[in-house]
Amino acid sequence: MRWRNSGGGTGVALVAVAVLVGTSACGGGGGGGAQKADGDPSGRTSTSASPSPSPSSKSSSPSPSPSKPSPSSTKPKGPPMLLNTITPQTGATVGVAMPVSVVFTNPVAAKARANVEKHMKVSASQPVKGAWHWFGDKRADWRPQTYWPAGTKVRIDADMKGVSNGNGRYGTHGYTHTFMVGDDVRADVSVPGHTLKVTKNGRPVRTLAINAGSAEYPTWNGTMAVIDKQEKVRMTSCSIGITCDKNDPDYYDLTLPWDVHLTQSGTYVHYSTGDPNPGSGSARGSHGCVHLSLSDAKWFYDQVKQGDPVTITGSPRAKAAPDNGYAAFNLSWSDWLAGSASGEVTAATP
Repeated sequence: MRWRNSGGGTGVALVAVAVLVGTSACGGGGGGGAQKADGDPSGRTSTSASPSPSPSSKSSSPSPSPSKPSPSSTKPKGPPMLLNTITPQTGATVGVAMPVSVVFTNPVAAKARANVEKHMKVSASQPVKGAWHWFGDKRADWRPQTYWPAGTKVRIDADMKGVSNGNGRYGTHGYTHTFMVGDDVRADVSVPGHTLKVTKNGRPVRTLAINAGSAEYPTWNGTMAVIDKQEKVRMTSCSIGITCDKNDPDYYDLTLPWDVHLTQSGTYVHYSTGDPNPGSGSARGSHGCVHLSLSDAKWFYDQVKQGDPVTITGSPRAKAAPDNGYAAFNLSWSDWLAGSASGEVTAATP
């Protein structure tokens, strides 16, 4: 494919997802696989794993899958209420901007959400104020008021046994996930400055040259926690409806390396063969992604992890929607609380 705002070169684009508010013409589909449309940003078990029943609900028999809960001595009042995913995956080490994200298989009625929230207990190794926020009727995220302190140990106990979703379904068992907040790694991208500055635990590490979106395909502004990363991602023009005609000059089918995934709509920080030496000297612009040189892309890929905040400024575009991946910190605290049924809480400590 070619860049719209400069001669020659190639760019990348996204796989569109039905639930998105707007799209970003950049990202790839991870080999063309469809992403889930129920609030799971990545659709990959490497970052958003199906929850397992909590230890208290296990027996000596093999653990059932979430879709086939173990029999209970008390017959459920209706069909089971199940969790599709809990993110982060249990045992993960994540960044300071990572929310806890719970996705249900069936809608949760507004009247039942406060009770459901109270049965999804967040505990931490130090006091952290936070709250749940509902994105539609299947996804609820818990984020701290400000970033997690580095080194915090976090536990989510979703005790769903007997809990109603308000639509005739009842939970049959509980789920537990534990994760660790690692080093405070942040990336700050200046679109007009063509720079990406990395800090670790408050100290500057390195400043990299970048190119971001063009006037036609601007990059999202705002803070986006890293969803996941892949060594290679296939990106095609056909996947987003630009063109499937191989004779069209806008056609492309590229597999590009060192891809750090920022939004569900397809924004990545990565290397592009069509923009091998990004920076203010080339200023090509992209289709919404942030481009690094090959060596810088590999270095950045090695530095970041799921949940690290990447903040982009200076683009003419609005901030990414808070449910476009894990962009929870694009909402003010008051707006975040407005989406909670039970309000602010302090994570319990051991």
